[in-house]
Amino acid sequence: MQESDLLEKLRKIERLYAGAATPGEKEAAAGAIARIRHRLDDMSRTEQPAEYRFTLMDGWSKKLFLALLRRYELRPYRYARQRRNTVMVRVPRSFVNETLWPEFLELSEVLKSYLEEVTQRVIAQAIHEDSGDEEVVPGEYLGS
Repeated sequence: MQESDLLEKLRKIERLYAGAATPGEKEAAAGAIARIRHRLDDMSRTEQPAEYRFTLMDGWSKKLFLALLRRYELRPYRYARQRRNTVMVRVPRSFVNETLWPEFLELSEVLKSYLEEVTQRVIAQAIHEDSGDEEVVPGEYLGS
């Protein structure tokens, strides 16, 4: 997958969650973001925002999630002494369930797939062409 393919795939996911209905809408990424923000504003008027805690296990996922929150003008934060992989945000529950989390999962899967492909290619070209898993040998691990 080329970087341009990745970017187009991410834009398609964005348009999907924005609810684009016509071909013209499907081409307007800026309009997609505006529609999602509008939906978030509507949800915020009818539903009290709740505080959510998300724990993201790797740096790539956290960067993606923070960017997604900021795209929708949500303010990510964490409390003092919370781990660095924790992200807090106040947002309506329905927005989390219907848009934010499903979109994040889909974007994350696409990005992870791309990063895996790039990593495999770079390792094979720069280090060694066999970047497969290690051999599993019979026996029991006895510790260090």
